[in-house]
Amino acid sequence: MATRKESASVSNTAMASTGGTLDSPVKQIQIEGLVVLKIIKHYQEEGQGSEVVQGVLLGLVVDDRLEITNCFPFPQHTEDDADFDEVQYQMEMMRSLRHVNIDHLHVGWYQSTYYGSFVSRALLDSQFSYQHAIEESVVLIYDPIKTAQGSLSLKAYRLTPKLMEICKEKDFTPEGLKKANIGFEHMFEEVPIVIKNSHLINVLMWELEEKSTVADKHELLNLSSSNHLEKSLQLLMDRVDDMSQDIVKYNTYSRNLSKQQQQKHQYLQRRQQENAQRQSRGEPPLPEEDITKMFKPPQPPPRMDTLLIAGQINNYCQNVKEFTSQNLGKLFMAEALQGHN
Repeated sequence: MATRKESASVSNTAMASTGGTLDSPVKQIQIEGLVVLKIIKHYQEEGQGSEVVQGVLLGLVVDDRLEITNCFPFPQHTEDDADFDEVQYQMEMMRSLRHVNIDHLHVGWYQSTYYGSFVSRALLDSQFSYQHAIEESVVLIYDPIKTAQGSLSLKAYRLTPKLMEICKEKDFTPEGLKKANIGFEHMFEEVPIVIKNSHLINVLMWELEEKSTVADKHELLNLSSSNHLEKSLQLLMDRVDDMSQDIVKYNTYSRNLSKQQQQKHQYLQRRQQENAQRQSRGEPPLPEEDITKMFKPPQPPPRMDTLLIAGQINNYCQNVKEFTSQNLGKLFMAEALQGHN
């Protein structure tokens, strides 16, 4: 993930060079329709199955609204491309856009997802780097699988202020997260998106809709669920297994910690009894010893990974809920139509 962090530093330099200051929080995102088409085209050309594509978002901030007016993709390159410099590539792209008078300010990044599987440590670290460098940075998540079901799936996320503080302090221990009172539902905040098109584009879309065939219009009424629900449930079960393993690790840590506390208490009691006996015999007490060196506490398992798994499970559940609710609506409507006939 070094490249994403370097991207954030590049964007911070670009903002400083233009004298831009972003103080107001983002309440809404306005994205050009051309940017949406570029993101979709990028996945169709380079994304294959579960392969993730990423890119840079460009635009500007107006009051509390983030306007995304352009984007460009991160090129796909292998380990053999040792001479490729991604930071230099981004600087050249932004410099070229500035020369043709196109918005070139770095305002975030986008990423495709596979059945909604985007809540990960990699995304958390990348978004933290962006948001730490530029406060208004967002990440757009494009789901091509859900889009293929008939509705555009494009969501914008930001890290919550609580999670930003935790990431700055890098205190991911159970005590640190408990003190911050942060759960999986307090990690990401979704920002509403408004897609803006010019009047000419709206006219073109209206003409295309008029020319579309009846079969295309009725495609959304298809009652088949294909394998979308099955795959989502399979991924959900995999994440539940991961959560179960993390729970076992935490329970093992709790038992070891409790056992060590008991041993430490028994050791102190024995020393007190022995010192009392030595004092009754007129002998000096035993020398003081560093208890912390004798009883080193076990290392607690990282809790941030567990929170991310819980967040991903919640995301899968929401996807299943949305998908099943749409299918149930179609089935009830089909049943009503069949009964009417």
